[in-house]
Amino acid sequence: MKITAIIVDDERLARKELRHLLGQLDLPFTLEIIAEAANADDAIELIEDNPVDLVFLDIQMPGKTGFDLLEELTTCPSIIFTTAYDEYAIKAFAANALDYLLKPVDPQRLQQALLKASEVQCEKYSSSAGDADKMAPNDKVFIKDGEKCWFVPVKDVIAFASIGNYCRVILPDSQPMIRKTMGQLEERLPTEQFFRANRQHIVNLKKIENVGVSVSGNLEVTMNNRLTVEMSRRQSQLFKEQMSF
Repeated sequence: MKITAIIVDDERLARKELRHLLGQLDLPFTLEIIAEAANADDAIELIEDNPVDLVFLDIQMPGKTGFDLLEELTTCPSIIFTTAYDEYAIKAFAANALDYLLKPVDPQRLQQALLKASEVQCEKYSSSAGDADKMAPNDKVFIKDGEKCWFVPVKDVIAFASIGNYCRVILPDSQPMIRKTMGQLEERLPTEQFFRANRQHIVNLKKIENVGVSVSGNLEVTMNNRLTVEMSRRQSQLFKEQMSF
């Protein structure tokens, strides 16, 4: 198995040292560092153009932080934070980071983190469909709501609601915003689980509790959190065809 990765750190010597440490490890898989980035903007462009499995990510960088970077990604690879500051550990693990390594990085801790990364990749390979551009139900969406950051498995999302260039992620216990459009989400969400109900909503088919007919004659679905979404006429017909009504 091969795991592709990038190193994101504003300090050149820190990037060089991490590369050196990685080269000394005896790993049961191939680790390929395909690129380095000195800031969040460059890293975002690299990841979007060349999706990778893993990111070694510094937190405090000029301009955007590592957490800002995660917020702007369409889909998020596994993250191993590498930082000189220990005060972000709780926030990092709340975001479901794979690991949090303090500089100078301990080789044994680095190896342990990479073994975790290999386990995650094995799970992804076993659960992913053939289309690499599509997210699998177990893939996670990065959420940042104020100071709180976390990853949410796509399968747990009840629905997405469009608000301009943002989308509201409707979860059982919260409704945070992400900087994504409906079009961006629709391209990446697994089609076997998510359905575009209308211009404003994408619903999770597995979270639908009831299907009825609205006063306008279109289909209307009630989600398991009691949210009601009326489908457009065209999408009502597509839904009937898809569900074999």
